[in-house]
Order: sequence, then C-alpha cells, then structure tokens
Amino acid sequence: MTLNDIVTYTTDFARAHEIWAIPLVFFLAFGESLAFISLLLPATIILLAFGFLIGESGITFWPIWIAAAIGAFFGDWLSYWIGFHYKDRVNTLWPLSRHPHLLTRGRTFFERWGIFGVFIGRFFGPLRAVVPLIAGVCNMPQGYFQLANLISAFFWAFGILAPGAFGMQWLHEWMD
Repeated sequence: MTLNDIVTYTTDFARAHEIWAIPLVFFLAFGESLAFISLLLPATIILLAFGFLIGESGITFWPIWIAAAIGAFFGDWLSYWIGFHYKDRVNTLWPLSRHPHLLTRGRTFFERWGIFGVFIGRFFGPLRAVVPLIAGVCNMPQGYFQLANLISAFFWAFGILAPGAFGMQWLHEWMD
C-alpha cells in the first residue's frame, strides 16, 4: 500500500462519513482546551492534520470550524469553572502537583496581560488550558473571561483548520 493509497482511502472515508467529523473535532478541541487533559492529548497536531484532510476530501469547512470553536470554548469554560470553584487547591492535582511552574507561569502571564492574556493564552501550548484555570483562581469577572474565550475560540479554530483546508484547495488549483 502506497502513501497515495492511504491518502485516497482516508479522504474517501472522511467524505463518506462527514457527519462524524463534527463531533470528533468538537471533542478534540474540547480536550485540547481543558486543563489537565490538554497536556496528555496531542489534539493540536490531529486538528492541523484534519485541516489538510478537509482540504483534500472536500468536506465542508464551516461546520467543522464551528464545532472546533465551540469545543474550545467549552473546554476553557470548564477550566475557568474548575479554577473558580477550587481556587488554590488545583495545585495539588496532577499534573500541576508535579509541575508547579505551569501554574506560576500561567498566573504571571495572566496578571500581566489580564483579559488580553485570556485571548492570547489560547494560542500558546501549555498556557492554553492553564490561563483559563488561573483566570478562575484569580476571580476574573466571568463576563470578561467569556468574551475573550468566545472570540479567541473562533480565531484559534480558524487558525488551526484553515491553513490545511484552504491551502490544499489553493494548491490543487495552482497545480491544475
């Protein structure tokens, strides 16, 4: 089986089962944005690859983008809620109990940047799930947090899926 055969099979499967792409992308984005789980789940790589799959298979981009944004929004919302309700007890939970520097880095970042930190924190690896947790621990007003959360979720989802989805379409048009 060649690489071309694998790509063809995968894209044919994705095209035939497009309805499964929406919940899959939702749960990947949710897990990628959820405190603790995001450190174990390589969802960024999977979602980037999924963007290329969208472009290659012809799956409709916009429902997948919305699913990723909503998943990311709810992952951050739950992280904020955990931080808000459990405060400093979160540093006793794994993996923060073994890596307290993540909590310290997140707190420093959040205190320096405030609501803008919630927005830009989504775009930086381990900070993605730690910043919402710290926002909750620091009692950031929920309205401000959710505004930054919602806007950044849609930008993040577009930024992670669009290069592959639209880049593949552009590449096919350019090569023809």
